[in-house]
Amino acid sequence: MRLPDLAEKPTYVNRMFARIAPTYDLMNRLMTFGQDQRWRRMLLDLCNLPPHGRLLDVGTGTGDIAASALSRYPNLRSVGADFTYEMMAVGKQRADTQSLPFVQADTLALPFADNTFDAVVSGFLIRNVVDRVAAFREQARVAKPGGRVLCLETAPPDNALLAPLFRLYFFRVAPLVGALISGDRQAYTYLPHSTVDFPSPSALQRVMEAAGLHHVVYHELMLGAVAIHVGTKLDAPSD
Repeated sequence: MRLPDLAEKPTYVNRMFARIAPTYDLMNRLMTFGQDQRWRRMLLDLCNLPPHGRLLDVGTGTGDIAASALSRYPNLRSVGADFTYEMMAVGKQRADTQSLPFVQADTLALPFADNTFDAVVSGFLIRNVVDRVAAFREQARVAKPGGRVLCLETAPPDNALLAPLFRLYFFRVAPLVGALISGDRQAYTYLPHSTVDFPSPSALQRVMEAAGLHHVVYHELMLGAVAIHVGTKLDAPSD
């Protein structure tokens, strides 16, 4: 398929997620064999949140990560932000998001003050933004000094034996399942293709460093098909 160019991408992605919002959570569980929940828990483990801390989930979708954080840390102040209203509207109907504030926001211009959050996280967001460095720079801006910016993303598999199997699944099986469950084969054809030119974990590490984050490390999961990156915003220099 022809992927949208940079000018088309924000509108294309927004409309696509609006269409698939009602079945998005179910498709995530099916496509990852339920592993996406475990990955989100691992992401939260790496946040290093303090008591009564603040967390921002960028590209929150239906609020999975932000709601999971609230259930784990009852005293946490968690916020979910997303560009697509329809995704958040579905999220607001979930039982575990009733106390979660949702904010409609552009990833490249977050409506929060500098140095607000102890951790800023995203799950399967960065592959859909037009400027990855700018997205991470904006997330770092709203993180507190010493806070963390974390990214959960798919990664293009480079294992010579496993890569053909992943391609078969992502490019053949996933669109078929997506068409059956969501009725939108186009969306679940775009989503696998969005990983084709996505940076490798080591390259994404450099992207985060270019955005001003430090001590960036990553953890590969699912035989390298998924990675969690963690970067730290340095403490403000003392006068």
